[in-house]
Amino acid sequence: MDRDYSKLSADDAPWLAEPSARAVCKAIAAGGHDIFYVGGCVRNALLGAPVSDVDMATSATPDEVTALAQAAGLKPIPTGIDHGTITVVSAGTPYEVTTFRRDVATDGRRAVVAFSKDIADDARRRDFTMNALYATASGEVIDPLGGIPDLIARRVVFIEDAAQRIREDYLRTLRYFRFHAWYGDPSEGLNADALAAVSANLDGLETLSAERVGTEMRKLLSADDPSTALGAMAQTGVLQALITGADIRFVLMMVHGENVIGTRPDWVGRLVALGGEDVPTRLRLSRAETRKYDLVKSAAYDGMSLLETSFEHGTEIATQAYLLQSALSETPPQAEMMARITHAAEQKFPVTAADLMPEFQGPALGTRLADLKAAWIASGFALTKSQLLILPAP
Repeated sequence: MDRDYSKLSADDAPWLAEPSARAVCKAIAAGGHDIFYVGGCVRNALLGAPVSDVDMATSATPDEVTALAQAAGLKPIPTGIDHGTITVVSAGTPYEVTTFRRDVATDGRRAVVAFSKDIADDARRRDFTMNALYATASGEVIDPLGGIPDLIARRVVFIEDAAQRIREDYLRTLRYFRFHAWYGDPSEGLNADALAAVSANLDGLETLSAERVGTEMRKLLSADDPSTALGAMAQTGVLQALITGADIRFVLMMVHGENVIGTRPDWVGRLVALGGEDVPTRLRLSRAETRKYDLVKSAAYDGMSLLETSFEHGTEIATQAYLLQSALSETPPQAEMMARITHAAEQKFPVTAADLMPEFQGPALGTRLADLKAAWIASGFALTKSQLLILPAP
């Protein structure tokens, strides 16, 4: 049976039946205002994809949202009141409720907005047609700009003029590629007019903060197969504008390798494969992310054995290093090696410092432990404690 894109049910969108969400809708509607679910939650419900955030749009002003929420016993928080957003907490769950808006002025990073009563105004200021979708509290889908056909065809299409949308917020260039990686049809490629608009506005990428760029790159590289999007980013010059020296060749091979061994995407491993200069700083990676990036990079390029890497740092780091090494050598990863990597992470070194004392002390003790551990790993973790202890010193 063909999917009905004009209506959502609680089976498609469990949040429609969520009492906390219904309470927010009821509170705003009680004041005589329109209230809709909007954007990603509607898009993903129609696609059958997971929904992370449930956002709402309304004809009520922020002050009206605040008053109505309080009157209903809900907690309004002015998290983005200058841009029309009130976070309404209902039964412990936060919902961003944003007044219909239209852009008055933009500088590529920030927008001056005016509130509106017209849902079409609100739809036109969004980025892609598949994101300008709304749903009533009962699940009726509202499509002011005709985005449903694009959603069905999995076409990521800028609303109206692509170049204008990009100049309103240059982050939309990265969102375009990220959305194609997640929701686009790779067999159709990317829209030529959109790519031309992207290429004509590369300078605007310099205005974006490292945090915003990093967030988008994390999301893009987490898609099952970002190959087509990455290829277009390289072709248009976006990738080099973001990361000097980046090259997509080995990422594409890693994606293939992931499919061969059946492992989930790891955006950090893929980022290492992209290469480039000063990547953790350019994308403002966290301390933990930078450590993982450095570990994968070192394990792949600096000669530590994959088994030692797995034993010391776990299968996740070793698997990413192995996928990258396989990509570099243009050979598919092997299930047998993956089994060895998994086995290595489960091992426990049988020798302790106490086993070597008092014969070894101080630096000599550390050296002896390291030598025995290296021999143990080289044996495939086969040497027993007694066998290790009688090994001659190098």
